[in-house]
Amino acid sequence: MLVLVLAALGIYVDLSLTRIDALGDYSDRVGNTPGTNWLIVGSDSRQGLSEDEQSELDTGDTAGGRTDTVMLLHIPSLGGGDPTLVSLPRDSAVPVPGEGRLKLNAAYSIGGPQLLTQTVETVSGVHIDHYAEIGFSGFSGVVDDIGGVEMCLDEPIDDPLAGIDLPAGCQQLSGQQSLGYVRTRATPAADLDRVERQREFLGALLGRATNPAVLLNPFRLVPLVTGAPEALTVDDGDHIWHLARLGWTMRGISNGDVVTTTVPIDGFEQLDSGGSAVSWDQDAALTLFEALANDEPVPPEILPG
Repeated sequence: MLVLVLAALGIYVDLSLTRIDALGDYSDRVGNTPGTNWLIVGSDSRQGLSEDEQSELDTGDTAGGRTDTVMLLHIPSLGGGDPTLVSLPRDSAVPVPGEGRLKLNAAYSIGGPQLLTQTVETVSGVHIDHYAEIGFSGFSGVVDDIGGVEMCLDEPIDDPLAGIDLPAGCQQLSGQQSLGYVRTRATPAADLDRVERQREFLGALLGRATNPAVLLNPFRLVPLVTGAPEALTVDDGDHIWHLARLGWTMRGISNGDVVTTTVPIDGFEQLDSGGSAVSWDQDAALTLFEALANDEPVPPEILPG
């Protein structure tokens, strides 16, 4: 009976996932590269949130959707070393196909997941195999479904714009607090601090979601399983078994089994539009992406520290 119930839950989730054509083909697309590569996106879409929920989560009421988070996860071939998770700052200056040099998140705003994927493939030379996206509503709901996520803060964070006032030390964050925690820029390094918090939180979230305290507790497991399809958007070709492998890999962030880094940067630059954007260190970024495209470990000299 237990096996049948788990199988039924798996089938339900797979059939209920929201799917889109995120990895559309285009002229001169990067060919298949070894290993498995995921583009993981956190969007600021308010879709599905009422005005009261927007107020409760302190999201504002911005129309449309943009990318608050963009990460590239490389899972190596068997025996190829540790997985690598690379944060791509959303304000990075990159060439967006057909649009000129813009901020990375503009690719999503203009052309959705397809243009964002094409942009990342073009600048990195890494072929994207899978796509996963989560919005504000889904993110907050998943955290609450599993009873919150514990995070340990070195310094307090007080950010009215993100709706959080968190003391230093270890604490259990609710869905609303977690959303504010991964969105806030109210720390000295702003966006660069934020992408580190996002990676750390994602590891803690998946570690909690795959903990026996959740998996063996029907009052946690059932809401998680039934809520996940509403929280996630994946590519047409993605299934529950792909997400299971993704989750199992990402839970290794918290114990050091996943190499985590941010694409190397060297400052800021002015765009043609007049705005300021993050400028990548072209040589170091090329070294990083070549390692991923060739299914090789990232050279330690370009990793933080």
